Amino acid sequence: MIFGGQLVGNSEHWVELIVSNPIDQLLALKTWAVVGLSNNSERAAYRVSKLLIEKGHQVIPVHPKAETVHGQQGYAKLSDIPFAVDVVDIFVNSELAGEVVDSAIAIKAKTFWMQLGISDQASAERGAAAGLNVVQDKCLKIEHARFAGGLNLAGFSTGVISSKRNKSI
Repeated sequence: MIFGGQLVGNSEHWVELIVSNPIDQLLALKTWAVVGLSNNSERAAYRVSKLLIEKGHQVIPVHPKAETVHGQQGYAKLSDIPFAVDVVDIFVNSELAGEVVDSAIAIKAKTFWMQLGISDQASAERGAAAGLNVVQDKCLKIEHARFAGGLNLAGFSTGVISSKRNKSI
């Protein structure tokens, strides 16, 4: 994936758009395998996958139980998925990241995403060396809100001055 400038405009006036954050382009990828996704609505994976589906992404649950979640067929492991996957998004302990990145490399995923609180430098380096885009210790829901301009709707104070009155005052 190319991160950088793109020329837009007409032959008389060209403007170069710079992508300020490569995560923006990763969020545009459509097929997401969510490792650790189950029907437990209290878990972050459940809520994040619901957001992905609402935004038009295909979500593939990956969990040892191979449950159907949000109406999407589940698989016990990444290698069981019979079609191409763009992003492998993990909601498992950091200690399991190495095993999952090896599976992501084997299925030729484009991106390996370790959610907020999940970080494994050795796995990140192995994934990057194999050509994967690697994100670690970032929350997909927060990054999506940042990209879409809705951080305040996600409960974060953005420090943006607005003419709208704060209802909590």
